[in-house]
Amino acid sequence: MALLDGKIALVTGASRGIGVAIAERLAAEKAAVVISARTVEPGASQFAGSLTETLSSIRGTGGMAIAVAADLTKPADRVHLIEQSTKEFGPIDILVNNAAVTWFEPTATFNEHHYDVMFEVQVKAPVHLAQLVMPGMKERGRGWILNISSGASRHPQGPPDRMRGAGAGTIYGMCKAALERFTTGLAAEVWEDGIFVNVLSPSGPVATPGIIYHRLVPPGAEDRYEPVELMADAALALCSRDLTGRIAYSKPLLGNWIRTDGLTTP
Repeated sequence: MALLDGKIALVTGASRGIGVAIAERLAAEKAAVVISARTVEPGASQFAGSLTETLSSIRGTGGMAIAVAADLTKPADRVHLIEQSTKEFGPIDILVNNAAVTWFEPTATFNEHHYDVMFEVQVKAPVHLAQLVMPGMKERGRGWILNISSGASRHPQGPPDRMRGAGAGTIYGMCKAALERFTTGLAAEVWEDGIFVNVLSPSGPVATPGIIYHRLVPPGAEDRYEPVELMADAALALCSRDLTGRIAYSKPLLGNWIRTDGLTTP
């Protein structure tokens, strides 16, 4: 039996990159998947990828999915996303907060609008969506919330003079650190309700359109890229097992699991 047969999953930021891989992986395990993002049709963004293409990919391999467009900077869109998901498939069992909007600018001159958008999408939206799905999860006594983070959440290491160039990622790292603190705190609040809350980061850079656009991996260092499938497998592990309060990285997490007909603890 598939790991997620009968489960309803919602994945935000599912028009490209890690979000697509996670949505496809959950669908392959027979979850009914709601995919959401702002980009609905190909060519509507400067980046490749769209909800239409993700939907076609999932359905093309026999998966069950619907697409609900949402701008996560808008609370009304977040409410509509949950209402539409519930109307089409039923109450959400698995919430994957993957959506992110990022600018890399020095803090001293960071654009105020950029700051507001980043905090809204990467911090306030995950909190709000969790608030919207938790009542149903508590009622059923079961649920999973997975927040997608980054190694940028970790404090810079070493003397400041050796960290030149890292400052442009300060606001991004702050948002991810806030998301991780939210995750562990919420996990402690709701574990007695049977809700499992974790945060997952890739162990290395994944070749997403955003990573490539911001040139976060120098030319010639492409061997540093982590296959996106590792994040998808790690997400499946955290959305199907009774683990909670983890600040996890893909490779160490998967190193603790053995693949049989699914993912089981060794």
